[in-house]
Amino acid sequence: MATSSFAKKLLDWAGTYDRNLPWKSRTDAYAIWLSEIILQQTRMEQGLPYYVRFLEAFPTIQDLAQADEQKVMKLWQGLGYYSRARNLHFTAQYITKELNGQFPKTYETLLALKGVGPYTAAAIASFAYGLPHAVVDGNVFRVLARYAADFTDIGTGAGRKHFTELANQLLDIKQPGAFNQALMDLGAMICKPQNPACNQCPLEGECRALAQNRIAQLPVKAKKIKRKTRYFYYFVFRKGETLWIQKRTGKDIWQSLYEFPNIESPKHLTKSKIQEGLQEIIGANPSIKNQYGPITQLLTHQKIIAYFWEVDVLRKPRLDSLIAVQEGHLPDYPFPKMMAEYIRNQ
Repeated sequence: MATSSFAKKLLDWAGTYDRNLPWKSRTDAYAIWLSEIILQQTRMEQGLPYYVRFLEAFPTIQDLAQADEQKVMKLWQGLGYYSRARNLHFTAQYITKELNGQFPKTYETLLALKGVGPYTAAAIASFAYGLPHAVVDGNVFRVLARYAADFTDIGTGAGRKHFTELANQLLDIKQPGAFNQALMDLGAMICKPQNPACNQCPLEGECRALAQNRIAQLPVKAKKIKRKTRYFYYFVFRKGETLWIQKRTGKDIWQSLYEFPNIESPKHLTKSKIQEGLQEIIGANPSIKNQYGPITQLLTHQKIIAYFWEVDVLRKPRLDSLIAVQEGHLPDYPFPKMMAEYIRNQ
């Protein structure tokens, strides 16, 4: 494969096409880092407003470092993969306190930051510092697999390493940032997963998969995601305008978010079983007002099915971890998506 031909055609195409994204005009490491963390495993349309809101709330890394965790998590609410937000906050504090607010300036030192993997380190290195490191995301995997008619499985560590090496071979080392952005843009706008616009692609004449009529077969990702199912039965305890919530602190989904007290089961529970659990918490026969559900949320490896039981109580339920909250203040707390949906609809 001719590197110079690939890079020249790609960059010439990019010169005639401008994908208007707010971080493309930024060269500061903070804004680039923020955009890359937000867009990990997130569609552009979903992540863009979060990026804008985060920069408005935290214009500098020092602002983010000094922010209360609850505010950070609330801004992140609905974006999923909440460990990204916790790592974002931790790393902002680390850079501010330990590195005097200065981002590391090499790929290796960027990679040492919590929450920063090879992709993000390469993005910051190339976009902020002009260093020759290829950025390989889902769009790039697709372009390269089709361009080379390469059936290596992108779902494996060996496959990701293989395509990263290929991208680095093709990289224009004089313009790594422009090259990386152009390649990602090509995958997002032209070489799409379904119905790619091959007749508009600058690499059309060199694309081996197109020549072999195998575009639809690439890229290969053989590994199937297996999801386990979890049932959550949430109890919305109410005394007048007061409700009780708790913070999730364990090493599990939604860590650092808030929720209503609940019981969990790997299988659907009968109404009598739920009432038994409810009685243990409030120590009396429950006065059940309403029941809602199921509400389903799909995570990467889990399927969550939730039910909400609204229960009037005379006193605080018998759980030490509960926080009393006035109903009007519930929106101040970060909740998992399904719980935020329930609260919004009440």
